[in-house]
Amino acid sequence: MLVDSHCHLDKLDYEQLHTGIDDVLAKAKARGVEYFLSVGVTLRSFPAMMEMIEPYDNVFASCGVHPLDIDSGLDYEQFKTYAQNERVVAIGETGLDYHYQPETAQAQQDIFRQHVRVAVELNKPLIIHTRMAREDTMRILREEGAEKCGGVLHCFTESLEMAQEAIELGFYISISGIVTFNKASELKNVVSNLPLERLLVETDSPYLAPIPYRGKQNQPAYVKEVADYIGLLKGVSGEEVAKVTTENFFKLFSRAKNK
Repeated sequence: MLVDSHCHLDKLDYEQLHTGIDDVLAKAKARGVEYFLSVGVTLRSFPAMMEMIEPYDNVFASCGVHPLDIDSGLDYEQFKTYAQNERVVAIGETGLDYHYQPETAQAQQDIFRQHVRVAVELNKPLIIHTRMAREDTMRILREEGAEKCGGVLHCFTESLEMAQEAIELGFYISISGIVTFNKASELKNVVSNLPLERLLVETDSPYLAPIPYRGKQNQPAYVKEVADYIGLLKGVSGEEVAKVTTENFFKLFSRAKNK
């Protein structure tokens, strides 16, 4: 059994690729993917995402504002209200991205801190996006007491040192289809050197489809390729990766119910 620990189900192609969310989940289930975490990126889109996933008790949700979407705004009280929904098992996706928007660094930091405070208050783990912002990301997590709620650095592409620092803070590291890319040698080394007990797997669909689907729109069914590739790197079976990363998911997101 597999979990896609990070997907954007409300952003998939329901015009040409899938007939609906039923179709997406059925394709995934056929490949052993049983649970899904649908990740929010704006407050504006959150209600529609929740309405979409409401009938499916194997689909969980997160609530947050992506660092590249901060211009969509963050009403703090509305955010806290949304985040208290029992289907919301995590806070985010939040964090810092200095690759695409270094000019908004201070605003990103301010909103990131608000996310961490809500996560700590509600005791819900964080989903962290970090790119070219290692020092500030880890500093803010420490300053705001993020070890109290824990979380995951999602779609990880940073250094082994950052991964180890995050693990020491009680965080997990989530690996996406990027690990299968030919040029991802540093990430392959990171995965090889981290304990499987601290890893999650994800698609980040509709983005970053793994080989052999690269160039196509990603979907939750493809998380199997990620798990299998991690198995190759670590010298274990894809089934073992699936088992351990699923256990890790339900340890971290303890509000998610494994039925």
